[in-house]
Amino acid sequence: MIIATYPKTGATWLQQIVHGLRSGGAIDFEEIGDVVPWIGMAHDLNDDQGGAPRAFKSHEFWDDDLPKGCRYITIVRDPSDVAVSFYHFFEGSYFEPGAISLDTFVRNFFLSGSRSGRYWEHLASWWEQRARPDVLFLCYEDMKADLPATLRRIAGFLGLDGDPAAVDIATRQASFEFMRGHASQFDEHLLRDARDAACGLPPGAATTKVREAGVDSQALSLALREALDAAWRQVIEARFGYATYADMRAALRDG
Repeated sequence: MIIATYPKTGATWLQQIVHGLRSGGAIDFEEIGDVVPWIGMAHDLNDDQGGAPRAFKSHEFWDDDLPKGCRYITIVRDPSDVAVSFYHFFEGSYFEPGAISLDTFVRNFFLSGSRSGRYWEHLASWWEQRARPDVLFLCYEDMKADLPATLRRIAGFLGLDGDPAAVDIATRQASFEFMRGHASQFDEHLLRDARDAACGLPPGAATTKVREAGVDSQALSLALREALDAAWRQVIEARFGYATYADMRAALRDG
């Protein structure tokens, strides 16, 4: 199966959840990407993922060169939180802290699109697949509101038995507190150690992929919020009729 998300919408969280459910809570990996790897980097890693089904990670659109014929879990998140989380992930890793303002980053990077394209088009690509039986479409905020129920859904989707004890272990190990306490296992340092020099990035960059949702989005100025809202209207509302992210979230929740 493939965890197919836009960056900073919850891929690392889903990697930990999927591995916890399939492995009975095994935490003996150096970094989560060693057991749930990038699909394009899987050839660099050990073939034994420590559980079944085998799982991989991707940030590709549905219409991209994503391998077809397996199961997919995707997740959406409030665009404001995605933008701020993206900024904090890049700060200290791709640029020095304080060197680029949040306003500059959002306007010149996030709104323009990363190597994974723009968030809104990525969301639209997967929204159109949400009714497929091989796609599980999740909302970050609803996961946070009821994590045990989400894990039961994921276990059923993966064909696992959903044993209450196994779900309980996986739920505890997918909590913010647990993942923050094991941050080095979720910071993608194996990939950075292998690739940063070749990409011209300085060694020893310190960043984290475990951040609490929704705590920073108020840092966005009114002008930035209006710019994000405009992108939503141009892509999502024009295509699907949902005026806000909250409207789309409600539609997903109501089936």
